[in-house]
This record gives sequence, C-alpha cells and structure tokens, in this order.
Amino acid sequence: MDRTERFYRIDQLLHERKVVHIETFLEELEISRATFKRDIEHLRDRLNAPIVWDRKAGGYCFGQPVAGSKYELPGLWFNASEIHALLTMQHLLQNLGPGLLSPHVDPLLTRLKVLLESAEIPMDSVEKRIRILRVNARSYEPEHFAPIATAVLQRKKLEISYYIRSRDETQDRVLSPQRLTHYRDNWYLDAWCHLRNGIRSFSLDAIRRVRPINESAQDVGERELDETLGAGYGIFSGKEVKWAQLRFTPQRARWVSREAWHPEQKSHYDAAGRYILNVPYSDDRELVMDILKFGPEVEVLEPAALRQRIVELVGRTSELYGKIPLAADEN
Repeated sequence: MDRTERFYRIDQLLHERKVVHIETFLEELEISRATFKRDIEHLRDRLNAPIVWDRKAGGYCFGQPVAGSKYELPGLWFNASEIHALLTMQHLLQNLGPGLLSPHVDPLLTRLKVLLESAEIPMDSVEKRIRILRVNARSYEPEHFAPIATAVLQRKKLEISYYIRSRDETQDRVLSPQRLTHYRDNWYLDAWCHLRNGIRSFSLDAIRRVRPINESAQDVGERELDETLGAGYGIFSGKEVKWAQLRFTPQRARWVSREAWHPEQKSHYDAAGRYILNVPYSDDRELVMDILKFGPEVEVLEPAALRQRIVELVGRTSELYGKIPLAADEN
C-alpha cells in the first residue's frame, strides 16, 4: 500500500469508527509507528485534515475544522507512477506550446503535485530529470492557438491571413478546420480551403491573423484527409503517390533502420549489408532535405527524376563551395 492509499484508508477508518486506536492503524496499514506519525502530520499540515488525539477515548478522531480551511482528499486517486506519467505529459504539453492548456489543467496539476509529495517523491523531479529539446521549432502567436483549436473542436469556420513564404505575400483565406497536427516540433492546421477548394495544411507560425466565423465548417472524412495528407512523405502531401528507393551505407543503416520515415515504408538489407528503404511521397521537398542531410551515406536508386534532382542540388552546392577559397589556400 503506497502513501496515497494509506491516506484514503486513514480517512475511511476515522469516518467509519469515529475513534481509532493507533494499534488499529498500524495493523490495518502495516506500517511503523514513525511512518504513521508522518502520515498524520502530512494530512494535518498539507491537506487540512482536522485529526486530533482524544486522550479520554485513547485514539484519533476528527475534531472541529479550522476556520478558513477546508479538508478534502483529492478526488482523483493515482499511484506514484501514474502521477509521474501525468506530470510528464503536462511537461510535454508545456514544451509543445507554452500555456497551451494551462487554464484548464493547472487546478488538476496542483492536486497532482500534492499527491506526488504525499508519495514521498520530490515534485520537481519531472522538470529536473526529463529534458525536452525542441529543434527547428518555429515560434507562433500563442493567442492564435486557442481560437484555432476551438474552431477545430466546435466545427466552425475561420478566416485567416496567411503568409506565403515562397511568394513573400499574405493572403486571406476562409477555412473549414479539420484537425491540428504537431509534426517535427511545429504545429499545422489541416483544413478545407474555400479559396483553393481543396485540402491544405497551414503552418501556425505563418498565420498572421485569425477571425472565427459563426458558420458550420465543411466536414471532410478521415479517409480523404489521410489520402491527401498522409499518403506521401512529410507534411507536403497529395493524392498522387510515387515511391522513392534509398540505399544507405552499412554504417548509417545502424541508425536509419531504427527510424520510421513513413507508416507504409518498406525495407530490407542487400547482400553487402546496405539498408534499402522504400518510402511513398507526393511532394519531394521534405524528402529531398532529409536525403541531402545524409550526404555520401545515402544514394537515391529510384525514381530517376528524384535521383536527378539530388544530383543537380549536389552539383549546385559543389559549385557554391568551389567559389570559396579554402583556408589552406589563403596562406
């Protein structure tokens, strides 16, 4: 029985028997006298339990509550590992988006921390012992998240001003939000775009203005969303799917073979111990970036068009560096 369970049992015994002798507590809880004393002190000091020692009756009982204080055991009963899991999830949420759910979960978080302390585990261990490093995360306006999330859940339309980086311009769009996606440390809104009359993904960091519209959003089925946004590799997707075949060196295979590039990927090793990875893609922009970061440790086998694109980009990169004198040449 952990400490949280003991608190509930102490409370139960006092309510049922009115006066409880210390030996009864020790027998029921299977703890030492010193541990019982610590439990009683915690109930009194931290949870405002009006537990008193009745010298005449020779036992513990509930006395009169202290003015201005309220005794109530937390309504949720978790063991220490469950509390740690919940606090870890809260820590993750705070890193995904500061203040994302704070107004809604802060009251619960306070009670969980009290429970965690009651389990004799330092409440700050989650923040100190779990590190979450966000890489390539782009900042977005926090005030935009709430109306977007509300529109997604309430199935209402939105009007947004969206910055299009490739053209360096801003456009107003009316959207029927479908879902929010957190991908590679960035948030995206999957929506039906009424301007383009199709499904699109909008990066939250590129949204400049949000205005809720009190009109029902157009619903798009999960299957259609997945066929458009989930069929190909990465966040840039479409319904026309092609397959890329990549060959990694045996050394790089030790890492890549453990990675999930796409739910539908296929892979095997060749006779030379090289890792062959096949992934579907619709738009090659993100796939190209991931291929290039492996340098000479990966080769595109097919399709020919993707292979040629990598060759061209590597060639242009080589030309760029060829124009820069090496440090050794400057001496």
